[in-house]
Amino acid sequence: MNVHSCKYNCCNCGKSFRNNRDLGVHRRIHSGEKPFECTVCSKQFSRSHHLAVHSRIHGGEKPHKCNECDKAFSQSGDLNTHMRVHTGDKPYKCSLCDKSFSTSSHLQRHKRHVHSNRRSYDCRYCGKMFKTSHVLKLHICTHTGAKLYSCRHCSDCFTHYFQHKAHLLSAHNEGTWFTCHICQKKFSEKGTFNKHCFRHGGMKLYLCEECPKRFYTATEMRQHQLRHSDIKLFSCDLCGEGFRCKDSIVRHFDRCPAL
Repeated sequence: MNVHSCKYNCCNCGKSFRNNRDLGVHRRIHSGEKPFECTVCSKQFSRSHHLAVHSRIHGGEKPHKCNECDKAFSQSGDLNTHMRVHTGDKPYKCSLCDKSFSTSSHLQRHKRHVHSNRRSYDCRYCGKMFKTSHVLKLHICTHTGAKLYSCRHCSDCFTHYFQHKAHLLSAHNEGTWFTCHICQKKFSEKGTFNKHCFRHGGMKLYLCEECPKRFYTATEMRQHQLRHSDIKLFSCDLCGEGFRCKDSIVRHFDRCPAL
């Protein structure tokens, strides 16, 4: 890209763009905004192209099959990425430490949580800085006492969207439960429901390299392997406490002393 032809600059990182539309799309990286939502599973995306690619998983057609396990994918690129689970290939190396990763997104997440201190959003009440506008909004609630999501049927209010959604289902029967046909257990989130169903008939194909434990999914295995490391990839933007695993920070967030 010819730098001299770029007229639109990002105020957060200084990157330049040819037009305001491209700049607007780029700004979602800093704001965390994800305006494109899947109508099937409610997963959100920052770009319409990413939503279009994701939507293929609901179409049922997955012609690219793994030769090592029973997983199949709608795109060949996804299969190639998946195969690294079996081969152990980690082509993405961190330039700041000796860690390597199987995907570029995992590398970027590692750099963002471990090596980056960029915080562009400041609280107007106390001056504390945050990495995303969404976390800033949650923090401001500690000053104002406000809750971002209110029930239209009763007076209950909630800090998080997933709490609001679960309330609508359980208290007002609004929405659709995802019900397991084997044990009849109900879930408000499709992702959690899919993980549960897989455990009824799935095999633990993923073996930890550090201990004898096995796991149903590669994600679970990677999260477990963090327990063998001293690196804390996840940090609470409200109080600064660090965690090795995502599930630990999720449990922490509801009882964070800064809330």
